[in-house]
Amino acid sequence: MIPGEVLEAFSLDQSQLKIEPIDSGHINKTFKLIGDRSYVIQRINKSVFTNPDLIANNLRVASDHVNKNYPGYLFLSTLTTSDGKEMAYDEDEFPWRLFPYIPNTITIDAVADEQQAFRAAQAFGRLSKNLSGVDTTLFSETIPRFHDLGLRYEQFESAFINASQERKNSSHELIENAKTFAFIKTKYEELIQSGKLTLRITHNDTKINNVLFDADSGKAICVIDLDTLMPGYFIYDLGDMVRTFVSPVGEEGKIENVSFRKNIYDALLAGYLGEMNELLTEDERASIPFAGQMMTFMIGLRFLTDHLNGDIYFHVKKPGQNLIRAANQFRLLELLAENVG
Repeated sequence: MIPGEVLEAFSLDQSQLKIEPIDSGHINKTFKLIGDRSYVIQRINKSVFTNPDLIANNLRVASDHVNKNYPGYLFLSTLTTSDGKEMAYDEDEFPWRLFPYIPNTITIDAVADEQQAFRAAQAFGRLSKNLSGVDTTLFSETIPRFHDLGLRYEQFESAFINASQERKNSSHELIENAKTFAFIKTKYEELIQSGKLTLRITHNDTKINNVLFDADSGKAICVIDLDTLMPGYFIYDLGDMVRTFVSPVGEEGKIENVSFRKNIYDALLAGYLGEMNELLTEDERASIPFAGQMMTFMIGLRFLTDHLNGDIYFHVKKPGQNLIRAANQFRLLELLAENVG
Protein backbone atom coordinates (compact mmCIF):
# COMPACT_ATOMS: atom_id res chain seq x y z
CA MET A 1 0.00 0.00 0.00
CA ILE A 2 1.03 3.63 0.42
CA PRO A 3 3.65 4.35 3.09
CA GLY A 4 2.42 6.68 5.83
CA GLU A 5 5.42 8.99 5.45
CA VAL A 6 4.44 9.62 1.83
CA LEU A 7 0.88 10.62 2.70
CA GLU A 8 2.21 12.82 5.50
CA ALA A 9 4.57 14.55 3.07
CA PHE A 10 1.54 15.59 1.01
CA SER A 11 -0.38 16.60 4.18
CA LEU A 12 -2.91 13.81 3.69
CA ASP A 13 -4.64 12.03 6.57
CA GLN A 14 -4.92 8.32 5.80
CA SER A 15 -7.80 7.90 8.26
CA GLN A 16 -9.88 10.27 6.12
CA LEU A 17 -9.19 8.50 2.84
CA LYS A 18 -10.40 5.41 1.04
CA ILE A 19 -7.59 3.92 -1.04
CA GLU A 20 -8.29 2.01 -4.24
CA PRO A 21 -5.64 0.52 -6.58
CA ILE A 22 -5.68 1.47 -10.25
CA ASP A 23 -4.39 -1.49 -12.23
CA SER A 24 -4.29 -0.20 -15.81
CA GLY A 25 -0.54 0.49 -15.86
CA HIS A 26 2.31 -2.02 -16.06
CA ILE A 27 5.26 0.06 -14.85
CA ASN A 28 4.24 2.30 -11.95
CA LYS A 29 1.91 1.58 -9.01
CA THR A 30 -1.11 3.87 -8.94
CA PHE A 31 -3.88 4.43 -6.38
CA LYS A 32 -6.99 6.57 -6.13
CA LEU A 33 -7.45 8.43 -2.85
CA ILE A 34 -11.11 9.09 -2.12
CA GLY A 35 -12.12 11.69 0.44
CA ASP A 36 -13.52 15.22 0.70
CA ARG A 37 -11.06 15.90 -2.10
CA SER A 38 -9.92 13.01 -4.25
CA TYR A 39 -6.48 12.43 -5.71
CA VAL A 40 -4.40 10.00 -7.72
CA ILE A 41 -1.08 9.01 -6.19
CA GLN A 42 1.59 7.08 -8.04
CA ARG A 43 4.83 5.34 -7.17
CA ILE A 44 7.41 5.65 -9.95
CA ASN A 45 9.28 2.49 -10.87
CA LYS A 46 12.87 3.54 -10.20
CA SER A 47 14.19 0.46 -12.02
CA VAL A 48 12.69 1.74 -15.28
CA PHE A 49 13.03 5.47 -14.59
CA THR A 50 16.46 5.56 -13.01
CA ASN A 51 16.49 9.35 -12.67
CA PRO A 52 12.96 10.38 -11.60
CA ASP A 53 14.01 14.01 -11.24
CA LEU A 54 14.14 14.17 -15.04
CA ILE A 55 10.43 13.32 -15.16
CA ALA A 56 9.66 16.09 -12.68
CA ASN A 57 11.72 18.60 -14.64
CA ASN A 58 10.12 17.68 -17.97
CA LEU A 59 6.62 18.02 -16.53
CA ARG A 60 7.47 21.34 -14.93
CA VAL A 61 8.83 22.81 -18.18
CA ALA A 62 5.88 21.50 -20.20
CA SER A 63 3.34 22.73 -17.65
CA ASP A 64 4.88 26.20 -17.56
CA HIS A 65 4.78 26.40 -21.35
CA VAL A 66 1.17 25.32 -21.84
CA ASN A 67 -0.13 27.33 -18.89
CA LYS A 68 1.48 30.44 -20.35
CA ASN A 69 0.51 29.90 -23.98
CA TYR A 70 -2.66 27.77 -23.79
CA PRO A 71 -4.32 28.66 -20.47
CA GLY A 72 -7.51 26.81 -21.36
CA TYR A 73 -5.72 23.53 -22.03
CA LEU A 74 -5.83 20.91 -19.27
CA PHE A 75 -2.28 19.70 -18.61
CA LEU A 76 -2.29 17.33 -15.66
CA SER A 77 0.41 18.77 -13.38
CA THR A 78 1.59 17.27 -10.11
CA LEU A 79 0.71 18.67 -6.71
CA THR A 80 3.61 19.52 -4.43
CA THR A 81 4.46 18.27 -0.95
CA SER A 82 4.01 20.48 2.11
CA ASP A 83 7.57 21.75 1.65
CA GLY A 84 7.11 22.49 -2.07
CA LYS A 85 8.71 19.40 -3.62
CA GLU A 86 7.28 17.61 -6.63
CA MET A 87 7.88 14.12 -5.25
CA ALA A 88 8.01 12.40 -1.88
CA TYR A 89 10.37 9.49 -1.25
CA ASP A 90 9.56 6.48 0.90
CA GLU A 91 12.05 4.61 3.08
CA ASP A 92 13.00 2.39 0.12
CA GLU A 93 13.81 5.49 -1.95
CA PHE A 94 10.88 5.05 -4.31
CA PRO A 95 9.52 8.42 -5.48
CA TRP A 96 5.79 9.18 -5.24
CA ARG A 97 3.85 12.00 -6.88
CA LEU A 98 0.33 13.29 -6.40
CA PHE A 99 -2.22 14.45 -8.99
CA PRO A 100 -5.68 15.93 -8.66
CA TYR A 101 -8.43 13.46 -9.50
CA ILE A 102 -10.52 14.58 -12.47
CA PRO A 103 -14.14 13.66 -11.60
CA ASN A 104 -16.47 11.79 -13.91
CA THR A 105 -13.66 10.51 -16.12
CA ILE A 106 -12.82 7.02 -17.32
CA THR A 107 -10.04 5.26 -19.19
CA ILE A 108 -10.56 2.85 -22.10
CA ASP A 109 -8.33 -0.16 -22.61
CA ALA A 110 -9.17 -0.93 -26.25
CA VAL A 111 -10.49 1.09 -29.17
CA ALA A 112 -14.07 0.13 -29.92
CA ASP A 113 -15.04 2.53 -32.71
CA GLU A 114 -13.98 5.36 -34.97
CA GLN A 115 -15.07 8.06 -32.55
CA GLN A 116 -12.83 6.78 -29.78
CA ALA A 117 -9.90 6.48 -32.18
CA PHE A 118 -10.45 10.00 -33.51
CA ARG A 119 -10.80 11.62 -30.10
CA ALA A 120 -7.80 9.86 -28.56
CA ALA A 121 -5.56 10.63 -31.54
CA GLN A 122 -6.77 14.23 -31.52
CA ALA A 123 -5.83 14.49 -27.82
CA PHE A 124 -2.30 13.22 -28.43
CA GLY A 125 -1.93 15.47 -31.47
CA ARG A 126 -3.11 18.52 -29.52
CA LEU A 127 -0.57 17.83 -26.77
CA SER A 128 2.26 17.80 -29.30
CA LYS A 129 0.89 20.86 -31.06
CA ASN A 130 0.64 22.82 -27.82
CA LEU A 131 4.23 21.93 -27.00
CA SER A 132 5.55 22.71 -30.48
CA GLY A 133 7.01 26.08 -29.47
CA VAL A 134 8.83 24.89 -26.36
CA ASP A 135 12.63 24.69 -26.19
CA THR A 136 13.37 20.98 -26.59
CA THR A 137 16.82 21.41 -25.03
CA LEU A 138 15.12 22.02 -21.68
CA PHE A 139 13.88 18.40 -21.71
CA SER A 140 15.78 15.19 -21.00
CA GLU A 141 15.25 11.61 -22.08
CA THR A 142 13.63 9.85 -19.13
CA ILE A 143 14.46 6.50 -20.76
CA PRO A 144 17.50 6.98 -23.03
CA ARG A 145 17.02 5.76 -26.62
CA PHE A 146 13.56 4.44 -25.73
CA HIS A 147 12.32 4.26 -29.33
CA ASP A 148 15.69 3.86 -31.07
CA LEU A 149 14.99 0.99 -33.46
CA GLY A 150 18.70 0.63 -34.25
CA LEU A 151 19.41 -0.01 -30.57
CA ARG A 152 16.51 -2.45 -30.28
CA TYR A 153 17.78 -4.46 -33.25
CA GLU A 154 21.28 -4.58 -31.74
CA GLN A 155 19.75 -5.89 -28.52
CA PHE A 156 17.89 -8.56 -30.49
CA GLU A 157 21.08 -9.68 -32.22
CA SER A 158 22.94 -9.83 -28.92
CA ALA A 159 20.11 -11.80 -27.30
CA PHE A 160 20.15 -14.27 -30.18
CA ILE A 161 23.88 -14.86 -29.81
CA ASN A 162 23.62 -15.45 -26.06
CA ALA A 163 20.29 -17.31 -25.91
CA SER A 164 20.01 -20.97 -24.95
CA GLN A 165 19.38 -23.41 -27.77
CA GLU A 166 15.98 -24.17 -26.25
CA ARG A 167 14.95 -20.50 -26.45
CA LYS A 168 16.23 -20.27 -30.02
CA ASN A 169 14.36 -23.40 -31.08
CA SER A 170 11.08 -22.22 -29.56
CA SER A 171 11.27 -18.90 -31.41
CA HIS A 172 12.86 -19.97 -34.71
CA GLU A 173 9.99 -18.77 -36.92
CA LEU A 174 9.81 -15.38 -35.19
CA ILE A 175 13.57 -14.96 -35.44
CA GLU A 176 13.28 -15.46 -39.20
CA ASN A 177 10.43 -12.93 -39.28
CA ALA A 178 12.60 -10.40 -37.49
CA LYS A 179 15.38 -10.89 -40.02
CA THR A 180 12.91 -10.60 -42.90
CA PHE A 181 11.73 -7.20 -41.66
CA ALA A 182 15.24 -5.93 -40.84
CA PHE A 183 14.91 -3.50 -43.76
CA ILE A 184 12.61 -1.44 -41.52
CA LYS A 185 15.54 -0.86 -39.16
CA THR A 186 17.68 0.29 -42.08
CA LYS A 187 14.96 2.61 -43.32
CA TYR A 188 14.50 4.04 -39.81
CA GLU A 189 18.21 4.79 -39.44
CA GLU A 190 18.34 6.42 -42.88
CA LEU A 191 15.31 8.55 -42.03
CA ILE A 192 16.76 9.74 -38.72
CA GLN A 193 20.19 10.42 -40.18
CA SER A 194 18.68 12.37 -43.08
CA GLY A 195 17.43 15.10 -40.77
CA LYS A 196 14.01 15.00 -42.43
CA LEU A 197 12.21 14.57 -39.12
CA THR A 198 11.84 17.47 -36.68
CA LEU A 199 12.75 16.80 -33.06
CA ARG A 200 9.66 17.56 -30.98
CA ILE A 201 8.31 16.90 -27.52
CA THR A 202 6.29 13.72 -27.87
CA HIS A 203 4.30 11.54 -25.46
CA ASN A 204 5.97 8.29 -26.57
CA ASP A 205 3.35 5.94 -25.08
CA THR A 206 0.17 6.71 -27.00
CA LYS A 207 -2.11 3.84 -26.02
CA ILE A 208 -5.73 4.85 -25.67
CA ASN A 209 -5.70 4.15 -21.91
CA ASN A 210 -3.41 7.14 -21.55
CA VAL A 211 -6.31 9.47 -22.35
CA LEU A 212 -9.01 10.42 -19.85
CA PHE A 213 -12.53 10.51 -21.32
CA ASP A 214 -15.66 12.11 -19.92
CA ALA A 215 -17.81 9.27 -18.63
CA ASP A 216 -21.03 10.76 -20.04
CA SER A 217 -20.12 12.47 -23.31
CA GLY A 218 -17.15 10.32 -24.29
CA LYS A 219 -15.10 13.42 -25.10
CA ALA A 220 -11.36 13.35 -24.46
CA ILE A 221 -10.53 15.43 -21.37
CA CYS A 222 -6.74 15.21 -21.10
CA VAL A 223 -3.69 13.08 -21.74
CA ILE A 224 -2.16 11.23 -18.80
CA ASP A 225 0.91 9.10 -18.00
CA LEU A 226 3.47 11.72 -18.96
CA ASP A 227 6.57 9.92 -17.65
CA THR A 228 7.91 9.51 -21.19
CA LEU A 229 7.11 13.07 -22.29
CA MET A 230 10.46 13.92 -23.84
CA PRO A 231 12.22 14.76 -27.12
CA GLY A 232 11.25 12.44 -29.96
CA TYR A 233 9.81 12.25 -33.46
CA PHE A 234 6.18 12.34 -34.51
CA ILE A 235 6.44 8.81 -35.94
CA TYR A 236 6.80 7.53 -32.37
CA ASP A 237 3.43 8.87 -31.26
CA LEU A 238 1.57 8.21 -34.50
CA GLY A 239 3.19 4.80 -34.87
CA ASP A 240 2.23 3.62 -31.41
CA MET A 241 -1.36 4.70 -32.01
CA VAL A 242 -1.45 2.68 -35.22
CA ARG A 243 0.10 -0.29 -33.42
CA THR A 244 -2.37 -0.26 -30.53
CA PHE A 245 -5.55 1.08 -32.19
CA VAL A 246 -6.08 -0.70 -35.49
CA SER A 247 -6.37 -4.33 -34.39
CA PRO A 248 -9.41 -5.41 -32.36
CA VAL A 249 -7.11 -7.57 -30.19
CA GLY A 250 -3.84 -6.58 -28.60
CA GLU A 251 -0.60 -8.23 -27.69
CA GLU A 252 -2.22 -10.98 -25.62
CA GLY A 253 -5.06 -11.90 -28.00
CA LYS A 254 -5.40 -14.90 -30.28
CA ILE A 255 -3.29 -14.39 -33.38
CA GLU A 256 -6.15 -15.39 -35.69
CA ASN A 257 -8.11 -12.39 -34.37
CA VAL A 258 -5.40 -9.87 -35.21
CA SER A 259 -6.67 -7.74 -38.09
CA PHE A 260 -6.33 -4.36 -39.74
CA ARG A 261 -9.37 -2.12 -39.26
CA LYS A 262 -9.10 0.50 -41.99
CA ASN A 263 -11.94 2.56 -40.51
CA ILE A 264 -10.00 2.87 -37.24
CA TYR A 265 -6.78 3.70 -39.08
CA ASP A 266 -8.50 6.43 -41.07
CA ALA A 267 -10.15 7.84 -37.94
CA LEU A 268 -6.95 8.07 -35.93
CA LEU A 269 -5.14 9.71 -38.84
CA ALA A 270 -7.93 12.26 -39.14
CA GLY A 271 -7.80 13.03 -35.42
CA TYR A 272 -4.04 13.32 -35.19
CA LEU A 273 -3.49 15.21 -38.45
CA GLY A 274 -6.35 17.58 -37.65
CA GLU A 275 -4.02 18.92 -34.95
CA MET A 276 -0.56 18.28 -36.38
CA ASN A 277 -0.78 18.40 -40.17
CA GLU A 278 0.20 22.05 -40.53
CA LEU A 279 3.23 21.54 -38.30
CA LEU A 280 4.55 18.54 -40.21
CA THR A 281 6.95 19.09 -43.06
CA GLU A 282 6.42 17.56 -46.49
CA ASP A 283 9.08 14.96 -45.70
CA GLU A 284 7.35 14.10 -42.43
CA ARG A 285 3.99 13.68 -44.10
CA ALA A 286 5.65 11.32 -46.57
CA SER A 287 6.78 9.13 -43.68
CA ILE A 288 3.27 8.72 -42.20
CA PRO A 289 2.75 5.20 -43.66
CA PHE A 290 6.09 4.12 -42.16
CA ALA A 291 5.21 5.13 -38.60
CA GLY A 292 3.01 2.18 -37.69
CA GLN A 293 5.30 -0.37 -39.29
CA MET A 294 8.34 1.01 -37.47
CA MET A 295 6.73 0.94 -34.03
CA THR A 296 5.08 -2.45 -34.51
CA PHE A 297 8.36 -3.99 -35.63
CA MET A 298 10.20 -2.48 -32.69
CA ILE A 299 7.76 -3.74 -30.06
CA GLY A 300 7.71 -7.17 -31.67
CA LEU A 301 11.50 -7.18 -31.50
CA ARG A 302 11.45 -6.21 -27.85
CA PHE A 303 9.10 -9.07 -26.93
CA LEU A 304 11.20 -11.55 -28.93
CA THR A 305 14.42 -10.22 -27.40
CA ASP A 306 13.01 -10.61 -23.91
CA HIS A 307 12.04 -14.21 -24.64
CA LEU A 308 15.56 -14.95 -25.85
CA ASN A 309 16.96 -13.29 -22.73
CA GLY A 310 14.82 -15.44 -20.44
CA ASP A 311 11.85 -13.11 -19.83
CA ILE A 312 13.74 -10.64 -17.68
CA TYR A 313 12.03 -7.35 -18.64
CA PHE A 314 8.34 -7.85 -19.43
CA HIS A 315 6.26 -9.53 -16.75
CA VAL A 316 5.05 -12.97 -17.81
CA LYS A 317 2.51 -15.23 -16.14
CA LYS A 318 3.13 -18.33 -18.24
CA PRO A 319 5.92 -19.82 -20.37
CA GLY A 320 6.04 -18.48 -23.91
CA GLN A 321 3.95 -15.40 -23.19
CA ASN A 322 6.49 -13.11 -24.81
CA LEU A 323 6.37 -15.31 -27.91
CA ILE A 324 2.60 -14.82 -28.11
CA ARG A 325 3.10 -11.08 -27.82
CA ALA A 326 5.84 -11.05 -30.45
CA ALA A 327 3.85 -13.23 -32.86
CA ASN A 328 0.87 -10.89 -32.65
CA GLN A 329 3.07 -7.90 -33.41
CA PHE A 330 4.66 -9.56 -36.42
CA ARG A 331 1.24 -10.60 -37.73
CA LEU A 332 0.03 -7.02 -37.38
CA LEU A 333 3.20 -5.85 -39.13
CA GLU A 334 2.38 -8.10 -42.09
CA LEU A 335 -1.10 -6.61 -42.27
CA LEU A 336 0.23 -3.06 -42.09
CA ALA A 337 2.65 -3.80 -44.91
CA GLU A 338 -0.27 -5.09 -46.99
CA ASN A 339 -2.72 -2.29 -46.21
CA VAL A 340 -0.74 0.91 -45.63
CA GLY A 341 1.12 2.05 -48.73
